[in-house]
Amino acid sequence: MVRTPITKEGYNRLKKELEHLEKIERPAVIQAIAEARGHGDLSENAEYHAAKERQGHIESRIQHLNKILANSEVIDCTNIPCDKVIFGVRVKLINLDTDEEVVYQLVGPEESNIQESRISISSPLGRALIGKTKGDEIEFRSPSGIKNYELMDIFI
Repeated sequence: MVRTPITKEGYNRLKKELEHLEKIERPAVIQAIAEARGHGDLSENAEYHAAKERQGHIESRIQHLNKILANSEVIDCTNIPCDKVIFGVRVKLINLDTDEEVVYQLVGPEESNIQESRISISSPLGRALIGKTKGDEIEFRSPSGIKNYELMDIFI
């Protein structure tokens, strides 16, 4: 079985979401279903159908999170030297075409979120960055074409 790398923070975030779903959301939706049942005819009871649909989404997410957490390998990179790009580090890049500076953290696929500047190590940019050192130029193919960056800094 292939283990998926995940940062300690990412693991804790998913664990917290799972706990919230199991201890707060699941009991609340069970209560909502019980209340909706009390309103009579279930075939035309919109509250009942909405609560059952919500229950399905919650149970599906709980199963998904359990699977992710069971197949994850937490990697703590806080004590690793930052002389080259590895999983978990943050990188400061400059786009050589636009001179725009960006900072990304390389994370596992389950915790990537571009709005929070976390990119997956399996993304085109993530794969191109692995093993690079400060000053290296990175060229990779993105969905919008070839991109060129320079690696300005590596840090935790």
